[in-house]
Amino acid sequence: MASSSSSSSSSLFPDIWTWIQNLPPIMEWTSNSMSISIYSSSSSFRPSLKLSISKKLQSSSFIILSLFVDYTISISLWTSKPLRVNLKSRTLLDNEDNVSKIFLTLVDVILQYCPNKNISLFRLPKLSSIPNFKEMFNFSFLTLSFLVCIYEAPTDLRSECLHKLKDQYACEQSREVSKFLMRLLGSNIEEQWMRAVNLAITNWIVEVKARNNGLKTPSSLFSYGGSSFGMWKVQLYCPLIAMDLEKSSSPSPDEKLVFSLNYNQVEGVIQLNHRVIIRESWIEVITKVDNIRCDVVKLVNDTLMKERGAGKAEKHFPSRISLQLTPVQQMNVLSISVSKSSENPTRDISSEKSVEGSLNPPNTLGLSISAGETVTVSLKPWKFEQSVHGNRGNLNWYLHDSVNGREVFSSKPSMFSLLNPRAWFKNRYRNVYRPFTRQGGIIFAEDEYGENVVWKVDKSAQGKVMEWEIRGWIWLTYWPNKHRTFYTETRRLEFREIVHLTLA
Repeated sequence: MASSSSSSSSSLFPDIWTWIQNLPPIMEWTSNSMSISIYSSSSSFRPSLKLSISKKLQSSSFIILSLFVDYTISISLWTSKPLRVNLKSRTLLDNEDNVSKIFLTLVDVILQYCPNKNISLFRLPKLSSIPNFKEMFNFSFLTLSFLVCIYEAPTDLRSECLHKLKDQYACEQSREVSKFLMRLLGSNIEEQWMRAVNLAITNWIVEVKARNNGLKTPSSLFSYGGSSFGMWKVQLYCPLIAMDLEKSSSPSPDEKLVFSLNYNQVEGVIQLNHRVIIRESWIEVITKVDNIRCDVVKLVNDTLMKERGAGKAEKHFPSRISLQLTPVQQMNVLSISVSKSSENPTRDISSEKSVEGSLNPPNTLGLSISAGETVTVSLKPWKFEQSVHGNRGNLNWYLHDSVNGREVFSSKPSMFSLLNPRAWFKNRYRNVYRPFTRQGGIIFAEDEYGENVVWKVDKSAQGKVMEWEIRGWIWLTYWPNKHRTFYTETRRLEFREIVHLTLA
């Protein structure tokens, strides 16, 4: 097998686009295939992971992509279906149709790793209209290599190779490119892509933890933010197993419950409307909630969750969400205001009094009287608060236990409530009084949480672009739903994105 390039001496993922672009025309190949090294082991045996492009036997109009391990003999890890190419092109990437076929093949193979793939229509725009497409093309090969290595690579290559690939996958350049790629693919394919990747990451972490090895996750959180059409938007994904464990109870969960809790991911969307008003002496920047959505989505199908887990209903639920909105440069910021007062809630109290009396038998003296009073207080499960610190606006949502009123994320249920089948967190995705959607997520919309945060900015900043930092935390809590256990835990993730706003 001929090799036209090598990157074995570098920890960087190779530039696949340039390598393909520099290949000679297929009709001039001196062998049936060309290959490039993606990773070479430091061991004495020096096995390496390689990508090859091969001519289909007896036909130069078809090519086959493959990832393989190069030992003394080659071990194939993944092979594409034959792709018809245009032989009139000087190189494979000179023809837009060839590029589209290779790129769409990569996307389709990555989506095959998603357990619940839905067919989504996707048509690649003209390449000339796509900025950074070369980088997206290379990142797709990196993602495919990462997934194939997790599932298929032999043991003596796998661990070292994965740690090198994950460093590239999680670096700043890759994260920036991935944001453009997600926008290109669209939200439906983006969800499937992230579920495929995070399922692989979850499997990898489970395997490493089983060997009691420490692991820094390759990408514990994927998020991106943007500003357009009067809205700031942050999209985020995180596998549950990679979230920080804040607290947990004993005894430890059983094996089936561990599986159910591990094989989920958080999918969140933060949408904030913003508006700029030019006053005579200052500028007002007004933001308010459009939609805050958070879902906990399973990463395996129902059959596997039922066979190996405690059931799909045994999963974490959102218990607190906290957002901070801060202008990055504050020299021109004059003041900040919020539109919601601290709550002084009215209490709906229904009172029932009863008196019971009885006369003791004739041979004893005295009268026995008992009295009782029942008081019912209605509590709203989600409490919303606004606050200000310096020029930063804080938005907080807290879930409360509807029985005792305590915050869920910072407390644990009583032993009685864990045993009580009528506790609010039991049967929590079907109960009519549930504080979640039927799927187990939450939606905070403008109709109920549309209070404003308003900054007054000096008039001299008119026409300038200002940066705002959106920083947030999401807490997820597990209390038993139907599974018999006393185990509880709370996990937390943190995200931070910079968005822009033109003061005009």
